[in-house]
Amino acid sequence: MAEVLKAGRGLELRPLTLRDAKVLFALVEANRERLRRWLPWPDANQTPADSRAYILWMRAQARAGLGLSFGLWWRDQLVGVAGFNWIDGANRSAAIGYWLAQEAEGHGLMTTAVSALLRHGFRTLRLNRIEIRVGVRNRRSRAIPKRLGFRHEGTLRQAEQLADRLVDHAVYGLLLSEWRGR
Repeated sequence: MAEVLKAGRGLELRPLTLRDAKVLFALVEANRERLRRWLPWPDANQTPADSRAYILWMRAQARAGLGLSFGLWWRDQLVGVAGFNWIDGANRSAAIGYWLAQEAEGHGLMTTAVSALLRHGFRTLRLNRIEIRVGVRNRRSRAIPKRLGFRHEGTLRQAEQLADRLVDHAVYGLLLSEWRGR
């Protein structure tokens, strides 16, 4: 099981447990419409059992060294999820994904969370490359890798089906040698 990551600004990244399934589902439910705009999975999360299945799947991914997911806890409340959607140990690379509840936006929490993930990825997991893929038109989400020194490496055209449309992804990458937190 992954450790708790202290991120700053009163934010902790904690591995999700089965006890978190109901609160995770409630957070998704409260933010479903805005999450649906940029993420493919909100409509598949229809019950607390679906959130529980996600937690079990991510725990299996963590045990296998293939991914890590953390609940973002701020002011003793779950406000989002961030982590490594995939980890490729052989190539020392990974991809970060994230989402935040609307009521927690505007406090710098996601930049703080991603910065903590970078520290964990480069120092603890010994990664050499971390990427973030984000919808080209998702300006708020694109600002995070830009703020943290990632390079825009290109655009994947029609990379993801979201409801009734295909979305292009901007790909951002950061190498260990470029990371400012070294």
